[in-house]
Amino acid sequence: MRRRLKKTCLLGAAVLAVGCAYAFFWMKTGLSIPCPIHLATGLNCPGCGVSRMALSLLRLDFAAAFRYNAVLFCLLPVLLGLGALHAVRYVRLGTKRAGKIGEAIEWTLVVALLIWGVVRNIIGM
Repeated sequence: MRRRLKKTCLLGAAVLAVGCAYAFFWMKTGLSIPCPIHLATGLNCPGCGVSRMALSLLRLDFAAAFRYNAVLFCLLPVLLGLGALHAVRYVRLGTKRAGKIGEAIEWTLVVALLIWGVVRNIIGM
């Protein structure tokens, strides 16, 4: 169990470090990773605006974060909770599965994001 806890903490720290480095790089240079779906089709994918949303959240500008990606902004607490569920289950039980409830939540999120990907292009968000 200790080894799984250490592994989970190291992974979380690595993800946080990469995210902070990317945010710092973007704030200093203005350069960001473009969305390949938007580049290829001109349409917004369900994740378009996530980087700008995250930077707005770092500045505590919740209105701007909502404008950049409204659905992901609203689903952020659910996604964080699901990530915590996965981490706790992995550390305590050694399983990477979220259980039946977790899987139902994951599929609901996938469907919601796919619907958002269509709707945001229809209404022009």
